[in-house]
Amino acid sequence: MSASTKIPVVSKAVLIPFILITSLFALWGFANDITNPMVSAFKKILELSNTQASWVQAAFYGGYFTMALPAAYVAKKYSYKTGILVGLTLYAIGALLFFPAAANENYMFFLVALYVLTFGLAFLETTANPFIMDMGAEETATQRLNLAQAFNPLGALSGLFVAQTFILAALESDNLDTEGNPIYETLTGAAKAAVKTSDLQVIRNPYVALGLFVILMLVIISFVKMPEKKKDENATDMWSSIKRIFKKERFVGGVLAQMFYVGAQIMCWTYIYQYAENLGIDNREAVNYAYAALIIFLVGRFICTYLMKFINSGKLLMLLSLLAVVFCLGTIFIQGMGGLYSLVMVSFCMSLMFPTIYGIALTGLGDDAKPASAFLVMAIVGGAFMPVLQGLILDVGGSAYNDVSIMGVPEVNFSFILPLSCFLVVALYGYRTVKS
Repeated sequence: MSASTKIPVVSKAVLIPFILITSLFALWGFANDITNPMVSAFKKILELSNTQASWVQAAFYGGYFTMALPAAYVAKKYSYKTGILVGLTLYAIGALLFFPAAANENYMFFLVALYVLTFGLAFLETTANPFIMDMGAEETATQRLNLAQAFNPLGALSGLFVAQTFILAALESDNLDTEGNPIYETLTGAAKAAVKTSDLQVIRNPYVALGLFVILMLVIISFVKMPEKKKDENATDMWSSIKRIFKKERFVGGVLAQMFYVGAQIMCWTYIYQYAENLGIDNREAVNYAYAALIIFLVGRFICTYLMKFINSGKLLMLLSLLAVVFCLGTIFIQGMGGLYSLVMVSFCMSLMFPTIYGIALTGLGDDAKPASAFLVMAIVGGAFMPVLQGLILDVGGSAYNDVSIMGVPEVNFSFILPLSCFLVVALYGYRTVKS
């Protein structure tokens, strides 16, 4: 047995800190997937266009872009633990802002709340990802990150469960009459206002409860001693680190690949509801397909973590990206349930992408990994603007999902040309890392 195979992925000395920090991966997974169905929910309650409703994702993922560099600065100047505590504080504030947002019944207020909430997520992801990689030998860093990231979909599944059980199932604006037509659209005046008030409060409650739970996590982590590497007295300032990392092709390519990957992921997980609705499946039932996608994603992450012991991570990234392209073609051109099944299967291919791109891009950067991590988190902004582009395609011809036919399929099908293009970029990055 070689020396490298004897190196533990997680040593006993850091097991408790590893478990606590890994729990944060589930915590931001929860936030991601309780929010995805809100695009469709806000559209109905507030009677928005697809483009207007997609600003939920623009606000959510825009927060990552705004706060990633400040998060890296805090982690570099102080410690990983400080960055995590700041992140949890901002996360809690954003979630609790849903209370006044619902009271004011203002869409912009909800967007601000989501924006602030993701300030916290930006701090957590910028800090937790390299922190996990630092909790052991560099040889096992990518495996360790994939292991921690495997718990992200557990949080996501919990978020979907809460969205389905406590939000979507309770929305009165989703009620249909005996002929299957939406009742909410026929209401006027005080009746419609009452439903709107009630439904916005339904959305509010889980977020407020989430904010209180995040405060509890903040208290627990503040009292636990975390492993921190001794500061290098000769460490350069952050600007010098930034100039240095942008000379590394593997890192720069990783930032671009991450941006396109996250855009593809959010489009596939956000617009699965619209795709299903075009097949006559309502949001509450469509959540079951989102569940299936996340379960496949979770299983895929464990499988890929195992396969990385035998297959080069860049090669595995390339192969699964090309398979994702095939499933996207099925999503576009197979009309009916077969197309929906293809969309669900894209999640298996996506399972290894985020942590693998992250791990490849940060390999060998040393202390420069902190600012480098910030740019990889900033790349999550792909999840902010790409769903808006897909919303624009959905609005071609009207607010329905099959107003026009493009290349012989409804515009909701054709809109998945965007994630297909994103996966081609990721495949190219995987190929280049294998060849380098």
